[in-house]
Amino acid sequence: MEHLQAVIPAPSEKQAMDWSLVLTSQGIEHGIERDADSLRLVLCLRPEDRPRAIQAIRLYERENRPRRWIQPIKAADLLLDWRALAALVPLPVLFLFTDVADLHELKERGLMDGHRVLDGQWWRLITAMTLHADVAHLAGNMTTGVLFLGLAMGAMGAGRALLSSLLAGVGGNLLALLVNGPEHRSLGASGMILGALGLLVAHSWQQWHAGEARGTLWPRALGGGIFLLLMLGASPRSDLAAHLGGFAAGLLLGMILAFWQLRVLPSPRADNLCAWAALASVTGAWILALRG
Repeated sequence: MEHLQAVIPAPSEKQAMDWSLVLTSQGIEHGIERDADSLRLVLCLRPEDRPRAIQAIRLYERENRPRRWIQPIKAADLLLDWRALAALVPLPVLFLFTDVADLHELKERGLMDGHRVLDGQWWRLITAMTLHADVAHLAGNMTTGVLFLGLAMGAMGAGRALLSSLLAGVGGNLLALLVNGPEHRSLGASGMILGALGLLVAHSWQQWHAGEARGTLWPRALGGGIFLLLMLGASPRSDLAAHLGGFAAGLLLGMILAFWQLRVLPSPRADNLCAWAALASVTGAWILALRG
């Protein structure tokens, strides 16, 4: 091992073993020795390989850092990401502005209006998801939203799930416009939230396809998702087309994400970009709504 002159000290024996596996996976020749002075384990490698080894270790540590906002639900073998609460904060904030502060013009600028969407105000497909008719409507979407969106974020990554759910909600509003025509007017985040439910159903397909779950998981998850869709989104006063479209779009996007994740290791950087894209979409849509 005379040619392995460079060293990387490890904070603990466990991390030395973990880092050794990382370097092995990257094809970096190395060895493990105990430093005579500190008695710590160090990774020994060729000097020219040291920058690449440090980069590989940094990526590994970033991807495996503790996630304090994510808690396991052991009975369901799922993770609940409590950052869904932060993602849904705009809903009560906008409700306070539009209803409590009696700024109904703001609501009129953002709600889903078929005629105005067809006239080019496409941003209403997004802004309508942040508005609610009353306290009961808001409370229902907040409670189911934290559950479905939080579970989808825990399963597929916070940014990917948030952006996919938002796009699913847009898909639901488009289907509602197609079914109901230009006279259609609506508001609410139900399409986006049921889109998150569709993502969860797709995640069960990913587990089943990867052999991580029994063969009955996928049909049971699909049946359960459809049951929840009918129970939560098929009341006489609800926008059934938007709910159905949101669920179907979430299921489709989730299948695409699952298919991709089975072949490519998800990148934390890509997940962060998706989160920023979702934030930029909502912010930009409201800027256009206020200018229009």
